[in-house]
Amino acid sequence: MTDRPASWRMPTRPEMEKMAAAVGRKASATPAPAPGDDLPPEYWQAILDDVSADRAPPGPSIRTQRLADIQRHLLRVACRRCGRTVEIQKVDATRLYGQNAIWAEVGQRLLDNTCQARTGRYEEDGCWPAFD
Repeated sequence: MTDRPASWRMPTRPEMEKMAAAVGRKASATPAPAPGDDLPPEYWQAILDDVSADRAPPGPSIRTQRLADIQRHLLRVACRRCGRTVEIQKVDATRLYGQNAIWAEVGQRLLDNTCQARTGRYEEDGCWPAFD
């Protein structure tokens, strides 16, 4: 506990009155639409004008690809928990785990084989992979 009074957290009475007066002045000219109301046409036009709406969806994530489908020759996985990074060449990963192995499983196994964050509890044990 500290001996400081609670007044250091609260605004003074004149400051509260000033804030209350400012709230009334900043009232919007158009009220916000209710959940059942139609959205204004400006909203729909902004969505249609958005550049990202015309883009194709991103390709499959590298973590869901088989080793045979990955184009990179150097594969890297990092641990978000301890900060370690493990690199392996695609040729070596294919030789050790097979060409049909999924990169997420291979990366998790690589981190687990050299994990330094062992707690003994199943829920907390091991590394948290981040695939590059």
